[in-house]
Amino acid sequence: MTSIASVTLEVADPTAAERFYTTAFGLGRQVRLRASQAPTTGFRGFTLSLVVSQPADADAFAEAAVAAGAVTLKPPSKSLWGYGGVVQAPDGTIWQLVSSSKKNTGPAVREFDEIVLLLGVEDVKASKQFYVEHGLAVAKSFGGKYVEFTTSGAVKLALYKRRGLAKLVGVSPDGTGSHRLTIDGDAGPFTDPDGFTWTAASETASP
Repeated sequence: MTSIASVTLEVADPTAAERFYTTAFGLGRQVRLRASQAPTTGFRGFTLSLVVSQPADADAFAEAAVAAGAVTLKPPSKSLWGYGGVVQAPDGTIWQLVSSSKKNTGPAVREFDEIVLLLGVEDVKASKQFYVEHGLAVAKSFGGKYVEFTTSGAVKLALYKRRGLAKLVGVSPDGTGSHRLTIDGDAGPFTDPDGFTWTAASETASP
């Protein structure tokens, strides 16, 4: 089974970004940081999600993120699939804070069940085939709209149509330049059809 140990976000100020992720989300080695001034504009083509047990936990993370400097793109609310909101970190990374539950079962806690990396791709079927050829196993697939892979480690991986993902999080799909993201796992190194780069986990930079 393919393992994703972490993701590396390329940011202008690693010290400030580390302070944000520690304060807002309590993240450690799941998200690594590397200094970069690579040109990037608009939507970077991916989101990261903190999947939580109940709505109150999503609210707690959203409030902590905004207090630490994030911008709200979509306030947390109920939807057909559950409950969630969207924030953009000061470094530009878009985070979804989501729960499949619509009801609270206890006091709010700032604890998450898993992190999901959702890549926005131009051709879901072609990208799915690319990843299968690179050893990833498909866990769920919904035609040309969404694919979820079976992975172990700190981060799960899924694919979504780029324009659909942008609409989901409330931003324009337009964007150019670097994704400002590297996926640190044992399937790489390689670059996928949409320009997302994988590197061997042992090659990643320190947080």
